[in-house]
Formats: sequence, structure tokens, C-alpha cells
Amino acid sequence: MEQNMTSLIMIFGATGDLAKRKLFPSLYRLFSRNKLEKFAVIGVARRTISTDEFQQSVKDSVLSALGNKDNLDEFVSHFYYQSHDVADSNSYVSLRKFADEIDAHYDLEGNRIFYLAMAPEFFGPIALHLKSDGLTDVKGYKRLVIEKPFGHDLPSAKELNTQIRTAFSEEEVYRIDHYLGKEMVRNIEVIRFANAIFEPLWNNRYISNIQITSSETLGVEERGRYYETSGALRDMLQNHMMQMVALLAMEPPIKLTTDEIRSEKVKVFRALRTIEGDDVNNYFVRGQYGEGTIDEMPVPNYRDEPMVDKESNTETFVAGKIMIDNFRWAGVPFYIRTGKRMTAKSTKIVVQFKDIPMNLYYQTEKMLNPNLLVIHIQPEEGITLHLNAKKAGGHLDAQEVKLSFANTGVHAMNTPEGYEKLLYDCMRGDATNFTHWDEVAYSWAFVDKISEVWEKTKATFPNYEAGSMGPIEADELLEKDGSFWWPVTNLEVDICK
Repeated sequence: MEQNMTSLIMIFGATGDLAKRKLFPSLYRLFSRNKLEKFAVIGVARRTISTDEFQQSVKDSVLSALGNKDNLDEFVSHFYYQSHDVADSNSYVSLRKFADEIDAHYDLEGNRIFYLAMAPEFFGPIALHLKSDGLTDVKGYKRLVIEKPFGHDLPSAKELNTQIRTAFSEEEVYRIDHYLGKEMVRNIEVIRFANAIFEPLWNNRYISNIQITSSETLGVEERGRYYETSGALRDMLQNHMMQMVALLAMEPPIKLTTDEIRSEKVKVFRALRTIEGDDVNNYFVRGQYGEGTIDEMPVPNYRDEPMVDKESNTETFVAGKIMIDNFRWAGVPFYIRTGKRMTAKSTKIVVQFKDIPMNLYYQTEKMLNPNLLVIHIQPEEGITLHLNAKKAGGHLDAQEVKLSFANTGVHAMNTPEGYEKLLYDCMRGDATNFTHWDEVAYSWAFVDKISEVWEKTKATFPNYEAGSMGPIEADELLEKDGSFWWPVTNLEVDICK
């Protein structure tokens, strides 16, 4: 695997929110930890500003995010700016000349990373211009980093992929899913494959169901225009949630290499039970938040948010039952739910193990809790194992006990932010935690069947109160299977002070 930390990074959309909130602070953290050997950054955007103004913007974003001033002037001295029209070849010719000068000045060996922190409709045209106007004609490596959404359905994703692949090979395309940079998402493979107490039980003989919840207390804020064309199904399920399902369900790879891990994830997507037509409403529930209270403050319903249609049919909540029809997982439901304006901000995975065949403690009046493995992804990070053990004193009565590991204190010091880790992986040439085209295509094929049905039928919205955990139909979805959602607010990891 390539380990060259020398690179010229071009950020298209460098005056935007993503660059300021995530990319600049993440690059600074890598710089402060000596993870960048030789580097330079060219910020590219439509606005006409000077390099000095751009460097001040970078400095402000780092101070705002990290409050850290060590070597900050040296860091920002590596940043340059060029005003750019993404549709004009003359802009790319000028950018190529500027890039060549910066490359020579810093001795960057012709290594280039093109980060498209822009609206998705620009991805294809920019990639084509980079090729036709000579910016990809370099002696080092070239890599294209793109943000979601990668298309808005399978046909548009295919069209976009065709454009990108004209200029870059699949191995040079890094599709970012920032969930794959989160520490505990990356930990799923270690928990599974490095522990003999889990992997032998990781199948339909011992697991009853797996629940993945990603809830937010925020509404759509200023993203109403984008969200109206996306909704929770495309914004969260097609990428983040499906990636977590794949990591939880995949077979052990032959080796821990990019190709082998991606191969096993693709097998999961291929084994997904297709949900279409009348079955959609038996397997999936959609919701849209109404008025309610968050942190004791009243909040408006979704249809009253800025840039949202007053009769909007867009879902802000999705719950579903995903079935994987293969030998390991036949009969085990993967329940997923995600939504905005919910009770708590939380991303958790709950693995519920089956009851033992003959539970002697059913003879007592108190039923025992099932064994659970809870993987806490955000806001807290850690693992909790829920077991049953004897109460202190008395008879053989059992009670629930928790064994917890929290990613706090010494363990969380310098824990890389998702974007920091992914940027570092990109510079190292490690694409393991980026999504392959095959994963994108299979997940779109799965999601498109659901969206086709929902777009044809008008929903009765709003159907859940802001500050709740979603519509009642989401609870009924699990009740039909004799299950229930584990509440995210009382499954917190025990944090040792």
C-alpha cells in the first residue's frame, strides 16, 4: 500500500461550510501530529478573494474548531487560493499552471488530490475538465475525493460514474462516507474478528435481531432545499445505514485488505432481500415531524421550515426491517431507524442475542433481560455488554449487569475526527473505508424500489411529534415480530471519570 504523505490538495468549494467546519481543522490536526510530510493546498471557489484573505479564513476555522494556535501561521502558509469558474476551460488551464508552480516550489512529486466539496451536480463536469484540461496529467498519483450524495437514484449514479471514470480509474476515486471514519464504526471489524467470544456467535443460531439507530434532535435547519430532494431515505439510509449493515453482516475477509473487505461487503448487498411494491409498507415506515418541544423549547413542524413545501411529502424519518438472505443471517432482521427532531442525538448498534433454550430463571417471577452487545458510535463512544449475574446476598436471583468500555480519558485523547482519518487514508492510498462503486450501485438499487412506491403515494404527514422517537407505526413494525426498539437514552456507556 502506498505510504507517500507528499501531496498537493486542491479543494473545490474551499469557501464553503464543509471546508471550514471539517476539512481545514482536520488537515491542521494531521499537520500538528506530523502526519503530513510535504504538502500544499490550493483553495478553489467562485468567489474573488486574495490568498491572504483565504489564509485568514483557514486560520479562523481552525481557531473556531480547535482553539489551538501552535504553528498555525506555518500551517496556513501552505494554503493558496484561486478564483475559478467550474464550467470554463480557461480557469482550468490557469489552475494547471498555478498547480505546477506550487508542485515545484514544495517538491510534491506530482501527487494530487482533488477534493470536490461542492454540490453533486458539479462532480461529473469537474472530473471531465480535470482530464481534458491536463490537471490529471501528472507523474505522481492522482485521486478524486467526492462527497455524498453520489447521484439521487441508480440511473443518475450510473451517469455520474461514467463521467468520473472517463478521467479517473475506480482505484483513484474515493467516495467519502464520514460514518466510515467514526472510531466505533471502524471498531466493528475488530470487535467481530478479534474476539473469540463473539465471532462464533455472530449468526442466526445465536442472534435474535440487530438494531441500528441514528437519531438527531436537529431539524433540517437551513438545508430545506436540499432535503426536499433527498429525504431521510436518500440522505441516511442509502449510505450511512447500509454501510453499517454491511460491516455487521459481512463474512470474515481472507485478509484485512481493501479489496477483500470491499468484496465481503458487496456480497452482503447482493444478498439483501429486495423489497418492492406492496411489500414496502410491510417492511418500511416513513415519518415527518410536526410541532413539538426539544430541550424545553418549542420547534416548528417540517413543513414550516425555510425552503420547504407547505404540502411536502418528504420523509424526515425512516424505520425498516432489512433481511439478508444468506446462510449466516437467514431469518435475522436488521432493524434500522433514522430521523430528525427525535428525543436524543444518538447513533447506536444493539445486537440482541437469543434466549437460552431452557432458562431456569423463568421459574422466578422476574423475567431475565436478554444479553445485549451495544456499540456506541455517537455522541459517546464505547462498548457495553449486558449480562445477567447473581444479586449480592440473598438467593440465586439474577440481575442485569453491564460491562463497559468507554472511549474517554486516555483512550479518547487525540481520537481522530472522521474526516481527519479519511483524509489521512486518502493520502496513504488506503481506500478501505471509502465506498466502492459496486456498493453504491447495489444500495441504490435497493433504495430505489422503496422510493418508487413512496413517491407515488401521498403520506399522512406530519405523523410524529418533534421530540419523540418517531411515528407509532415504527413501534408496530417490530411488535409484529414480537420485538421492540431498545431505547437509546438508557443504554449509555458507563463513563469512568
